[in-house]
Amino acid sequence: MSSIWSIDPKIDVLNQQMENTACSNLGIKITEVGDDYMTGTMPADSRTFQPIGLIHGGSNVLLAETLGSMAANCCVDLSQEYCVGQEINANHLRGVRTGEVTGTAKIIHKGRTSQVWEIRIVNDEGKLTCISRLTMAVIKR
Repeated sequence: MSSIWSIDPKIDVLNQQMENTACSNLGIKITEVGDDYMTGTMPADSRTFQPIGLIHGGSNVLLAETLGSMAANCCVDLSQEYCVGQEINANHLRGVRTGEVTGTAKIIHKGRTSQVWEIRIVNDEGKLTCISRLTMAVIKR
């Protein structure tokens, strides 16, 4: 299989780009990049919880959009275009109270003007906790 990336996505560079953003405030980190996916983690703690002590659905969405957006922008020539989120949905399937969650973004559609990504989020036991679909607009500079 050939790689989907237009640039070589370096994990340390991607994590540096997230410093002093909502991503770093929630403890999100990119942990792995494969030929056709990007994976990251987010802690299940007070930064990401809703008042009843479960990961907040909005935190799941922030993780999903972060992974999809970072990945989408690695699939284009950033000197010519960039990608921004256009639509996201998420189904929250299982509550998480401890540990961390791991999300993996995989591309479903890579077009000239849009990209569609699926982001699957699992708990420490590998059980699916959230599934999200993100549509990215590809914008000419």
